[in-house]
Amino acid sequence: MIPPIPPPSEPAAAPQQTDVVRLAAALVIAAIVVAALYLGQTILIPLAIAFLISFVLGPLVGWMARRGVPRILGVALTMALVLAVLGGIGTVVGVQVRSLSEQLPTYQSTIRAKIEDLGARMEGPGFLEGALRTVDTVQEEVAEAVGGGDEVPAQRVRVIPEPVSPFETAILWLTPVLAPLVTAGIVLVFVVLILLDQGDLRNRLLRMLGGNLYRSTDAIEEAGKRISKYLVMQLIVNVSYGIPMALGLYLIGVPGWLLWGVLAAVMRFIPYVGPVLSAVFPLSLAFAVDPGWNMVLLTAGLILVLELVSNNIVEPLLYGTSTGLSALSLIAAATFWTAIWGPVGLVLSTPLTVCLLVVGRYLPQLSILETLLGSSPALSRQTRIYQRLIANDPDEAIEIAEDVIEESSVAEFYSDEGMEVLRQASTDYLNNARAEHRLRIASGMDTLLDSLREEYPADIPEDAPPRVACIAGKWELDRLACEMLAHALRLDGIAATERAAGSITSRHVAGLELEGVEVVLLSFFSRQPDAAARNLARRIRARWPGVQVVLGFWGVPQDQLDGRRREALGADAVVASIEEAVARIVRMVTHAEGAAEVVQDPQAAATRTEALRGVALDDADLREDLDDLAKRAADVFDMRAAAILAIEAEHELVIGASRDLPGARTSDGRDLILLPHAAPIAAQLLADGEALMVPDIERDPDLAENPVLRSWSARAFAAAPIRRTDGVILGALALIHGETRALDEDEMRLLESLAAEVAERLTGEAAHPVSEPEPTQPSALLGQQVPE
Repeated sequence: MIPPIPPPSEPAAAPQQTDVVRLAAALVIAAIVVAALYLGQTILIPLAIAFLISFVLGPLVGWMARRGVPRILGVALTMALVLAVLGGIGTVVGVQVRSLSEQLPTYQSTIRAKIEDLGARMEGPGFLEGALRTVDTVQEEVAEAVGGGDEVPAQRVRVIPEPVSPFETAILWLTPVLAPLVTAGIVLVFVVLILLDQGDLRNRLLRMLGGNLYRSTDAIEEAGKRISKYLVMQLIVNVSYGIPMALGLYLIGVPGWLLWGVLAAVMRFIPYVGPVLSAVFPLSLAFAVDPGWNMVLLTAGLILVLELVSNNIVEPLLYGTSTGLSALSLIAAATFWTAIWGPVGLVLSTPLTVCLLVVGRYLPQLSILETLLGSSPALSRQTRIYQRLIANDPDEAIEIAEDVIEESSVAEFYSDEGMEVLRQASTDYLNNARAEHRLRIASGMDTLLDSLREEYPADIPEDAPPRVACIAGKWELDRLACEMLAHALRLDGIAATERAAGSITSRHVAGLELEGVEVVLLSFFSRQPDAAARNLARRIRARWPGVQVVLGFWGVPQDQLDGRRREALGADAVVASIEEAVARIVRMVTHAEGAAEVVQDPQAAATRTEALRGVALDDADLREDLDDLAKRAADVFDMRAAAILAIEAEHELVIGASRDLPGARTSDGRDLILLPHAAPIAAQLLADGEALMVPDIERDPDLAENPVLRSWSARAFAAAPIRRTDGVILGALALIHGETRALDEDEMRLLESLAAEVAERLTGEAAHPVSEPEPTQPSALLGQQVPE
């Protein structure tokens, strides 16, 4: 008899209780913050407006300070300029408002005539007219029935108010006028104080944040730059919309054209609703002024054209294609800030939400803000595919896969997304997944792979004898990996087939039918596949001695896959990704040896040689500067070594290094390390001219066989091109590390900046600007862009 499963012990509920307490605490804190925002709006609204204005004016004050203008004078000049511009615009707008108020009575006849014309066009029995008459008749009869007999007329009562003194009357008239003036004065004082004490405020904020000073500094600097850039870009977008609007209305003949242009620029700070509201006024006035309909149609066409140009040309040009706020978060934020702070909150909703988004990006404690407000994907592409498979929705998983393949290739999708899906499934196989989930993943992956094979067929015949066999080692996920690899190989022109998993016996091995096969890949997702892989590889070699064996250890950490492990397993190669497997198998099948030869463009090579001849590489001061730059690069990135390489026609030279590196020396008196032409390092960058990052050289078939990198005991490698301002690549700044290591996008851009400094030292030309990173594709369909 199977004993009953005991109930869970009491301590097991402790984590759930902790989560409930944290949630309750978070809700209490959120309620306190909302209450503070509502109750303190009298102070917080001017302070928020002042901070946002200071973000816009801060760069101008800083620009003057960098040119020797005292900060007090710079703030005074900036505020004088702002007040002069606002005063000028206010004066012109006031004149237009007065003129418009005087002309409005003259438009009554036009409005009345148009309304009568519309009424005449709509005269005649409508489909609801009979029903409405019936309702009116019933109401009259009910009123007569309820009223009964004679009614006593109601007596009229008149309430005479108490007389108000002239002083009270003045207070009633001045209060609505003085309140905005007082708020404006407070905002002006706050702006001046913030601009004067910007550094002190930054230091106090750093003290409040505490913790890691590096992270806090990065967060404040990046948040300030991005918010400032967003507000400036938004101001430019709005002005670029308001000026054409005013000029267009002037040409059309709409009165108050400057007023409506300024209103359109201001209202565009309000998301979605603002442009609609700003369009109502000029359209209404065009309706009132023109006896016909031409002015209304022209005004509507002008607004439509400006919206299309602003949304599709101006904003993408200024913002780029970076992701920002989702449309849902914009509407929710507008509703929230309007409920808390009224109409002012509606105007400030987008800038304030951008501030929260940027803070959430750089403060881990508030990262939930980026998830809630941002339009960037909340889940990675592989996680989205995995989740859709769990939800039994392979169709959407196929759509995501096809979108990824359009940006890259089938092999890259298999290597980056497909294999990661299988890794997640392997991790969750025993811990979280139920039997139904496992079936959904297996069936969904079969459907996805069938669709991709149909959508991206190989050029080789289906009945071509296979040169490569992919054999599943243990279970279903190993077979799915084999199918992906076989498809990727066929797309590369190598006939490949896959075999299902089975028990490692002589009978099973005999049934694999590997006659004519040159390379066998054994697929394993297990974290400890050595015993099974060694046994299966030994049996295959015993039956087919000429077959080369490649082991696909998809679930083993890459830093554990080195040459010693490969030799102990008796394999020709060990791979960790689909792309690496394809590259190694292609080299095995085509019998390629050594690193791929890099062919230089003759014209670029001649230009490069001529440029390097003008560099005095035997100059001791130059060599010392280059060594210092290499040492700085190695220290900044915490790498074991850094080298500056120059590309010549037949070889490469190490012209600067952070430490002594082994290698043959030149015999021309310059005493430079000479790299052979057959072992290129910097020349690897000539193909696409982009920076290169190889976290594990063992995983790169070309660099793994590079004798120079082997002599330098390199396991990780990164390099950025050293280029002149005309784009000609002179060499590379390379980083070498003895362990696996990966640099993120920001670090790669920093490496490119250091390479630009090396180019400036070599050529004497200004540093080549570093290209901006590719933006992340947003998952939200609508949203507000935020400059990166």
